[in-house]
Amino acid sequence: MSFHHKGNASSDEYIVCYAPTMITTNGIWQGDNPLDYSLPLFILQLSLVVAATRMFVFILKPFRQPRVISEVLGGVVLGPSVLGQSSTFANAVFPLRSVMVIETMANVGLLYFLFLVGVEMDITVLKTVGKKAVAAAIAGMILPFMIGAAFSFLMHREYENKMSQGTYILFLGVALSVTAFPVLARILAELKLINTELGRLALSAALINDVCAWVLLAFAIALADNETTSLASLWVLLSSLAFVVICVYAVRPAALWVVRKTPEGESFSEFYISLILAGVMISGFITDAIGTHSVFGAFVFGLAIPNGPLGVTLVEKLEDFVSGLLLPLFFAISGLKTNVGVVRGSYTWTILILVIFLACIGKIAGTLIVAFFYQMPMREGTTLGLLMNTKGLVEMIVLNVGKDQKVFDDESFAIMVIITVLMTAIIVPAISIIYKPSRRCAYYKRRTVQMSKPESEFRVLVCIHSPRNVPTMINFLEASNPTKKSPICVYVLHLVELSGRTSAMLIVHNSRKPDYPALNRTEAQSDHIINAFENYEQHASFVSVQPLTAISPYSTMHEDICNLAEDKRVSLIIVPFHKQQTVDGGMEATNMAFRGINQNVLANAPCSVGILVDRNLSGSNRLASNQVSHHIAILFFGGPDDREALCYGWRMLEHPGISLTVMRFIPGKLVASEHGKKQPSIDMDEPRVLTVETDKDMQKQLDEKLIHEFRMRNENDDAVDYVEKVVNNGEETVAAIRTMDDIHDLFIVGRGQGMISPLTAGITDWSECPEIGAIGDLLASSDFAATASVLVVQQYVGPGANGEGIDTPESTVQTNEEFISELNQHSAPSSRGHNVFSTERL
Repeated sequence: MSFHHKGNASSDEYIVCYAPTMITTNGIWQGDNPLDYSLPLFILQLSLVVAATRMFVFILKPFRQPRVISEVLGGVVLGPSVLGQSSTFANAVFPLRSVMVIETMANVGLLYFLFLVGVEMDITVLKTVGKKAVAAAIAGMILPFMIGAAFSFLMHREYENKMSQGTYILFLGVALSVTAFPVLARILAELKLINTELGRLALSAALINDVCAWVLLAFAIALADNETTSLASLWVLLSSLAFVVICVYAVRPAALWVVRKTPEGESFSEFYISLILAGVMISGFITDAIGTHSVFGAFVFGLAIPNGPLGVTLVEKLEDFVSGLLLPLFFAISGLKTNVGVVRGSYTWTILILVIFLACIGKIAGTLIVAFFYQMPMREGTTLGLLMNTKGLVEMIVLNVGKDQKVFDDESFAIMVIITVLMTAIIVPAISIIYKPSRRCAYYKRRTVQMSKPESEFRVLVCIHSPRNVPTMINFLEASNPTKKSPICVYVLHLVELSGRTSAMLIVHNSRKPDYPALNRTEAQSDHIINAFENYEQHASFVSVQPLTAISPYSTMHEDICNLAEDKRVSLIIVPFHKQQTVDGGMEATNMAFRGINQNVLANAPCSVGILVDRNLSGSNRLASNQVSHHIAILFFGGPDDREALCYGWRMLEHPGISLTVMRFIPGKLVASEHGKKQPSIDMDEPRVLTVETDKDMQKQLDEKLIHEFRMRNENDDAVDYVEKVVNNGEETVAAIRTMDDIHDLFIVGRGQGMISPLTAGITDWSECPEIGAIGDLLASSDFAATASVLVVQQYVGPGANGEGIDTPESTVQTNEEFISELNQHSAPSSRGHNVFSTERL
């Protein structure tokens, strides 16, 4: 077999011969060298590519660089630019005879990846794209294309290329003007811009740009293959058009028939799945035979597969293997073909830098014109231009096809790869410097349940990881007593981990469009969550639901939650506990990353936070408010968190189906005597001791005032049981809690942040999850007899929680007095019977 290698000025042909039977080795003990055989050699090459790629992913992670850069750099390091300079390494690991095998596998991976991109892409989205996005996409393509055309004369003449000038312009122009949709989506998510107006505009423009790039690429390949015969080029284009028509009017109806024939909820037959996967290969073969690249056939075939269950099944079966293993091979091949050493001379490097600079400026200038026309701020226009410079898969396909078709020689190919990597690499740092969205300090008073007025809208941010969190959240919200005077506005935030997949990103485009089926499993979950809450909104009174999606790495997901809470001015954030109940009643962790999110939210939240431990809050199928019936218990030890818990329970108490038990724990005589013995002498020169004592006394006063007000307002309510337990230590506290009836569906407790109480001494020592406090951890543990859901509340106490100075006790007193006076003005005494108040001593 022969491989053609084109130098700068001459073309050389290498003849490589080897035995066709040398596929697998007989083993090193038989004296065979495994690297002489194609299969062991390919396995080693694939392992090295994956290892090099993952190494660069790890190195570039702090710089928030897209994965495509790591994959290309991995190939560059393994190629002739770095390790390949050693002839021993190059001949042993990447010999010329192995090129056919590794390139074939890389192209198979590319074929199936572009099939998946076609399956996941929703062309109907283009109908909903606004004029601004269309203008930004076109303006962002024209100027870089013109710059590429201008520089093609310099570069074309410099390299003495025999390719026609028109074809060269087309390849260079496409490579410089296209925007990579999947890579851009990931960058936007990393920069927390994916849900902003600017992010949506950039995604829409990139989607249009991608479609235009595919059309231009098809033209470029057709011209490159048949540049001497215009009639042949015409036949290529007509044949390609015929293939598209067949996919639309034959393949798509057949796929829809398969969907209709498969009962809803059942998995698709392996026969149909195998047929579709074989169809990808057949489509690639047909378009390759026509004269268009095989990836075009796979992409169009993927577009013909209808969105919905069939698309979800195909994506789930293929995506991890193709994206994680085979696709990096394609990018690595691009790196292996890149020899930076051939780019020599100051003139060449000057041209390289100038092309990068002018191509970036061209995108920015094009989008700035659109920004000026639509009266966008200049900073946003510049940022949009930078975002549109994102490069990725399509560019690498263009360059590889160009090299295969002899459009680019080694030097021009290396230059274009460097341009692609650098243009994409500078985006995140440049935007971080240029575009800093001014986070307006959304100051608002009602950051806690206690400070919320009884006759005003109550805003809650509910975070959801999976559909399993939904029933308990809905029942909890319904028990929170939405009324005409105090409706509840619920912001439902579906938390999606940012991955390298395109599928997660497309949620942003398809969300809130019920006419279109889900594109993938992640979006199917999102649709399920949104539909459940919208169904709840329709059946419940005085509830409004606004679904949102946050796509972030788990490490920074709390930023999205806290920023949204501040923007929407919510009073309470509710996040699910990281453990869920098993069939046997135990508790098991679903994802430890969820725990990190909860801890970060507690540390940075701009309002109160509740962690909901889901232990099957009853009534999961009841939606009518008159059917709700819950027994709720509040354990009150004192402090801001416990006051917040009591206030939330007080709000729920107004619901006619809610009965409330408040158990207050009071220190016994032993605690008082111990406290008297251990009281430190007060040094008048040490003001900090006085401050601590004053604050502690102030907290006691606030506790007493709220408890007194609660008892006075509910003394005639038979739905309320108020019990005081006198205890001396943690053991007696646990014993008192265990004596409670097992009729309760929900416990509401304070987290107890900063409160050191002798009543919980010893409990904290064996606490597994400090983020839900000692009492919350006890109630959520597997060995606690009552399997009730638990809401652990942390009250917002001002910036002091983040180390910026704490509110003074005087301001806290004023706040609570305002709260009580508002209660007196707006709440009427309940008259549901007589209540039993009791005090018990252990």
